Parts: sequence; structure tokens; C-alpha cells
Amino acid sequence: MRNVDTYSAGREESVLTTNKLIRNTYMLLGMTLVFSAVTAGISMAINPPFIVYLGSIIVSFIMLFVLNKKQNSAAALPLVFLFTGLMGFGLGPLLNHYLGMANGGDIVMTALGMTALTFLGLSAYVMTSKKDFSFMGGFLSAGAIVALIAMVALFVLPMFGIEVGAMHMAFSAFIVLLMAGFILYDTSNIVNGHYTNYIMATVSLYLNIYNLFVHMLALAGFSMDD
Repeated sequence: MRNVDTYSAGREESVLTTNKLIRNTYMLLGMTLVFSAVTAGISMAINPPFIVYLGSIIVSFIMLFVLNKKQNSAAALPLVFLFTGLMGFGLGPLLNHYLGMANGGDIVMTALGMTALTFLGLSAYVMTSKKDFSFMGGFLSAGAIVALIAMVALFVLPMFGIEVGAMHMAFSAFIVLLMAGFILYDTSNIVNGHYTNYIMATVSLYLNIYNLFVHMLALAGFSMDD
């Protein structure tokens, strides 16, 4: 009987810990998305050169390394806001580029709506089904490597006079599918208690949404640009 009581108590504690992780993760995710929207708006008003977007991507890789090291320290929370604020600021030139098109407003709103629907739909599915998608880790890692190689190719090929317009569209479609997979994977890991740190769980979901939105923008731009 004592073993049963101990197991039940441990199970209940595990559920409470997971619920706390879910609550903290999505609360922080919401705040970082709002903060990113604010810094993106500031960036759009300032209208910095497009190199700022590329620079934010490079700096973000460095900050991810720092965040991973500091995830359990008091510095983790301000670092998350610094990271997401920087990423949001980097979006300013990209958003101004699309808004400068004839139907730029429609492109941005379509990308924003599709991103929100995709994230909310996939998250709701995992939350309600409680399915474990941790088995996707290897496939997603392989996909990330392929995406990195493709990104380098898209940068190098134009130097040899090779047209990569269609490849850009295919690349964005691939990233959208990859991010959908990562949303399933990360949400599943949060719901099923495989993640224990809400800081890194938040960062993972934020990056999924960020990349999903950027490449939804690209796809909407390809399909709606006159």
C-alpha cells in the first residue's frame, strides 16, 4: 500500500510540475511575442538597412549559446527578452520590404494569419491528444541540416549566375513544413514532461513561430506579388 501511495504522490507531483512548466512557458511566450512586435514596430519606424535583419540572425546564434549556458540562472529571463527583442527588431526591414509591394498589407496579414492558425492548430492538437512526438527528433535534426545546406546553396549559386527564384520558394515551403514538425515536437515535449526548463521551452517555440512567419511571408509574397 505504501508503494502505491508513493507512486500516486510522485505521479501527482509530476503532473503539477508539468502543468507549471506549460503555464510558465506559454505566459512567457506571449510576453516575448508582444515585446517582439513592439521592437519590430520601432524598427519599421526607424527603417534601418536590410543588413540589420541578417545581423540579427547572426547575433541570435551567439545569444542562443549564451541562453543555453545561463538557462538556470537569474540572467536567463532578461536574456530571453533581449534575444526576442533583437529578433523582433531585425524583422523591421523585412516587413518594410513586403509592405513596400503593391499589395504588401495583404501579404503581411496573410502570413500573420497563417502563422497563427498553424501554431494554434498544431498546439491544440498536441494539447488535447497528449500524443508523444519525441520520435520525430532525428528526422527534424536531419531536416535542419538539409535546410542549412540549402541556405548556403541559395547564397552561393547566384554568384555563378544561377537563377534561384523557384528554389527560394521551394526552400520556404520546406521550412514551413519543418517548423510545423518542430511545433509538434516541442509542444509534445512540454506537455509530456520531457522539457524541464521553461526558458528554453519558450525559446524553442518562439523560434518555431518566428521562422514559420518569415517563410510564410516569403510564400505569400511569391503567390500574391503582382
